[in-house]
Amino acid sequence: MLVDSHCHLDFPDFADDLDAIVARAEAAGVSRIVTISTRVRKINGLLEIAARFPNVYSSVGTHPHNADEEDGITSDELIALTKHPKVVALGEAGLDNFYKDGSPEAQERGFRAHIAAARATGLPLVIHTREADEACGRILEDEIAKGPFKAVLHCYTGGRELAMNAIGLGLSISFTGILTFKNSQAIRDIAAELPADRIMVETDAPYLAPGKFRGKRNEPSFVVETARVLAETRGVTLDEIARQTTENFFRLFNKVPRPDAKAA
Repeated sequence: MLVDSHCHLDFPDFADDLDAIVARAEAAGVSRIVTISTRVRKINGLLEIAARFPNVYSSVGTHPHNADEEDGITSDELIALTKHPKVVALGEAGLDNFYKDGSPEAQERGFRAHIAAARATGLPLVIHTREADEACGRILEDEIAKGPFKAVLHCYTGGRELAMNAIGLGLSISFTGILTFKNSQAIRDIAAELPADRIMVETDAPYLAPGKFRGKRNEPSFVVETARVLAETRGVTLDEIARQTTENFFRLFNKVPRPDAKAA
C-alpha cells in the first residue's frame, strides 16, 4: 500500500479522464490521494473532486506563485476552511525564488499565516520551498519558537543543511519523481541519510513524472516508481518503503482515515 501525498487533480491536465486516473492509482495499490490547493479562492473545485472519490482528500492554501493574488488571506480564514471533513492539511505555501511569480513580501506573509493555521488546527502544513533554503530555514526556526506545528517540505530539492534543519525541528520531507532523475544524486544522498520515520513520497502530478515515465503526464499511480527508487537509495525493499512512508503519512496527516485491515 502506498499514498500519493501531493498531486493536483483539479488541474486541466486531468479534466478528461479523472475517473480513470483515480482507478489506475487504486489498481497500483495507492490507497489515499491528497489533491493539493494552490489557490484558496478555488477550494470549491478541489472539494468537488474529493467528494467524488472516497479515497481522495484535499488541502487548503495559497501557492507562493499566487501569493500576491491572494495576499491578505488570514489564518482565521484558513482555519475556518479546515472544518470541512475532507480538508486534511494546509498549503501548499512557502517560498519560491526560482520563478519569482510572487513577491517575497507576500510569500512570507502567506507562509506565516499558513503556519499559524497549522499551529492552531494541528493539521500539517505542506511547504513549497525552491531556491529559498536560507529564508525558509529562518522562518521555520522563528515560527517553531512561537509554538510547534506539523509540516512536510514537499518535492524536496533543497540542500542538506535545510533538510537536516527541518528534521531537527520535527518536520518531514517528501520526494517526487525528481529523486529518480539521473542528475539528482545530491537529492538521493540526502534521502539516504534521513530518518526513516520522516520520509514520504508523492507525485506532484501532473508534473515531474519519474524517470521511467519521463515526458509523460504524471499521475498518482506513478508514485510506485518514486518509491522503488527511494527503496534502492536507502538499501531496503519496496515493501519496506511502502510500509514506512505510508505509516509516516497517516501519522502526519492524521485526519485522513486509514483503510481497514481487510481493505489494506
